[in-house]
Amino acid sequence: MKIKSSTPQQTHALAADLAKKTSEGFVYALVGTLGTGKTEFVRGFVAALCAEVSVSSPSFTLLNTYDTGSFPIHHFDFYRLKSREDLVEIGYYEYINTDAVCFIEWADMFPEVIPEKAVYIRFEEGANNSREITVDD
Repeated sequence: MKIKSSTPQQTHALAADLAKKTSEGFVYALVGTLGTGKTEFVRGFVAALCAEVSVSSPSFTLLNTYDTGSFPIHHFDFYRLKSREDLVEIGYYEYINTDAVCFIEWADMFPEVIPEKAVYIRFEEGANNSREITVDD
């Protein structure tokens, strides 16, 4: 599925639709350059499940966990990681093999650690500040 998003609200709506179809254990691998909407997508997904939870970019913390009431969501950001050894330090392997839903921003940095079951979501800049978001089937 490929959609064009011209606003953060449209990105949130796409994410909310996906949240309705998601169950425990899903892994989403997010790929795209800076500013293409990866964190906005996660924000919309979490808001669809629990409006009271505030989502922030895990750029500096590397991992944020959100309790939505339905299932926990682990939100990783690989951008500042230097090596796969850093994944051990943040507990990636313990978190990824649970019933939680996981979002991994910059998943293309360490593709070898992304589970085969992961759904890839690609974010690209389009014309007039729009975004093209592709969700693999």
